[in-house]
Order: sequence, then C-alpha cells, then structure tokens
Amino acid sequence: MKKILVIALLLLLAVSVVACGPSAAMAAVLKSDVARDTSPQVSATDLQTLLNGNSDFAFSLYRVLKENNTGNMFYSPYSISLMMAMAYAGARGETEQQMADAMEFNLNQEELHAAFNYLALQLALRTSEEADFQLDIVNDVWGQKDYPFLDSYLDVLAENYGAGLRILDFINDPEGARQTINDYIYEQTNQLIEDLIPEGSINILTRLVLTNAIYFKADWKSKFDKNSTHDGIFNLVNGTQITIPMMTQREMYQIAFNDNWKAIELPYEGDSIAMDIIVPQDFTAFENSMDFDTLNLILGQMQSGDVSLTMPKFKFSSDFDLKDALTALGMPIAFDEYEADFSGIATLEQLYIQKVIHKAVVAVDEEGTEAAAAGAVIIGTLSMPQMFTVDSPFIFLIRDLATGTILFMGRVMNPAA
Repeated sequence: MKKILVIALLLLLAVSVVACGPSAAMAAVLKSDVARDTSPQVSATDLQTLLNGNSDFAFSLYRVLKENNTGNMFYSPYSISLMMAMAYAGARGETEQQMADAMEFNLNQEELHAAFNYLALQLALRTSEEADFQLDIVNDVWGQKDYPFLDSYLDVLAENYGAGLRILDFINDPEGARQTINDYIYEQTNQLIEDLIPEGSINILTRLVLTNAIYFKADWKSKFDKNSTHDGIFNLVNGTQITIPMMTQREMYQIAFNDNWKAIELPYEGDSIAMDIIVPQDFTAFENSMDFDTLNLILGQMQSGDVSLTMPKFKFSSDFDLKDALTALGMPIAFDEYEADFSGIATLEQLYIQKVIHKAVVAVDEEGTEAAAAGAVIIGTLSMPQMFTVDSPFIFLIRDLATGTILFMGRVMNPAA
C-alpha cells in the first residue's frame, strides 16, 4: 500500500499538477487503493447509537454557541460531526477519549466510521435523480505535498468517507492553498458559502485540512401563495415589535401545543424531509433547558390538524470558530500543540488542531428552503523543522557507519571552483 501511494505521489509531482492556484481542479488527488465500502455491515443498535450521539451533540453545541451569539444562529450539526469524525480517526490516547466525549462518539473507532458511512449512504438514497429535493454532501481531505501521512489513516478516510487526499503546498504557498479550498467549497455549495476559511487561518505550519460541505434545496409540499405574503408584526425577546414580510396559508399540518410552547412540522416535497418550528412561550427559559429529549417529547405529541399558518420569510448566514465551543464541551487537548496526539495521522511531527471553522447560510421563502453549510478542521504542527542551510565553507567526511572508519575527508571553500 505504502509503495503504491509513494509511486503515485511521485508521478503526480513529476507532471507538476500540485495546486497552489485558485482552482480545486488543479489540486492533485492521492487516492488510497482501498475502495469506498458501499455495503457497510452496521447493526441497528450501532446506527441508533450514532444518531442519538449526533443529536445530543447538536443540542450541547447549541447551548454553548448561544452564550456568545445574541442574534440569529444557524449551523449544521451533521456537517460538524462528519468533519470531526475524520479528524477523530487519527486521534489517539487522551485526545481520542476527550474527542469521543465532547462529540458524543459512543462507538469504538471501527464501528463509528462504519456507522457514519452507512448513514451517508442512506442519505444519498434520498437524492436520486427522481428525488424532489437536492441534498449534496461532500467530504474532502487536503494535505501537504510530500508529507508522510499514514496509509492506515488514508484507508479509513477512503473506505468510510469516500475522501481522497488532495495535494496542496501549505508550506510554500499557504494563501494559494486557502484560496483553492475556498473556491472548491464555493462551488460545492452552489455559491452560497464564500470565503469559508478566513485569511491567515492556514499558514506554513498547516499539514492537513479536513472539509465537509452540505447543500440542500427543496420546495414546500404546500407552497405559500406570494400574493398572500404581507407585512406583519414580529415580537422580539426584549418586548419590542418589528414589521416584516409574513407568509400565510391554510393547510393540514402536524402540530402540537402545551402551556410552554407550540410546534409545527412543515414537510418538503417527497415527504422525506421536513422543517420543525418550535415557538416557546418563554423563549429564554425554554432555550436554556432544551435538549434532545425535549425534541422527542414535542415530536411525540404532534397530531394532524387544520392550520392557518403565518410565518416570516428570512435569509441569513452564521459563521463560527468552534475552538472555544469544542473546548468547553470537553476536548481541550486536541487544540493543545504540546499535548495533542494525532499519531494516527502521521508521526513525523507533533500534530494538533489549529482551527475548526464552520459557516452556514439559510433562505426560507414561499417556494421552500435553500441552505448550505461547510466546515474545515485545520491540523498543523507546533513548529517548522530546524532549517539547515550549507551556505559557507564546510568540512565533510564519508564514513563507514558500522566501524566508524573515515573513508574520505575534505573541505569545501568554494563549491564553484
């Protein structure tokens, strides 16, 4: 395996297709010779464990993110879980344990990656040519050229995430590499996620960038009549009111009510994906106590009813540097340049997570919903290898290492003489 990868890399470098330019198409791809497992053997128990863990993480992350975000907020828990799982594949020791606890990865490494693979394949079935909506999910790995990534790590990514290693040169052209990744993400999200990775986030110490992009577009099963959209009142948490465009329609929907909240489920065409809206009576109190169990309780009480629905049109974006949030959830070591253990990725240098970036956009109107999210896990090293430049007169020896015999000895005063 290692020999094949080295030969492939040398061939790719020989024809000078390693990218530092603006197009992702210029980034050579180093593929593991392990094929994607399109029929992973995953038990129903393991799949449910993954789904429950991902959902618990989604609400845990929400509680942390809201502390520093007073306005609108939107993110993709699935996108974040996916890209962190790819990083987790290379974590070892206490780094691995902390990541598992923070991300709610409640399966062992082999079972977890197989379950992620199975889930991705199931989601892909939703997006056949006959589907009524678009759902595109893309995983990619961007690595430093000539860097000795472990075959075992590349195999896990290829087998379970369908990701090959796209070769870039972070050391000699970090800005070009950043632009290449950003342009690729822009294309994969139908031009909704622009400049995912901010300037300066990739530097000469970066060795690996793991990215995930999700694009979703679907029409409502029951579209709103644009002629029925009118200005209406929206009540803010602080008690003030604003006037915004409100969509209205009468339709049969799944709804639920109690003294603390009301909820409604809006299906998209095809009836396989829906938007759930929860309107608390006391927003702050409900938000502070909300978790996955709360969601299950609400969904379990929904019943079909004749509904006159009024709701706002909206469009906004959110972006996050998730380092502080993930640290707060219990995985500080992964971000510690001295203590992190990602020896499952490579052993040449001490690797750690430099940044975890996430950006999401959502637009809801009378027709339906368009949303995209993308993220990047940037993995680097503490410091560059020591530079050793022979640029002045020097003495040299040629020795037999077994016996120490000096076979030749000399000096160079002027290499051009």
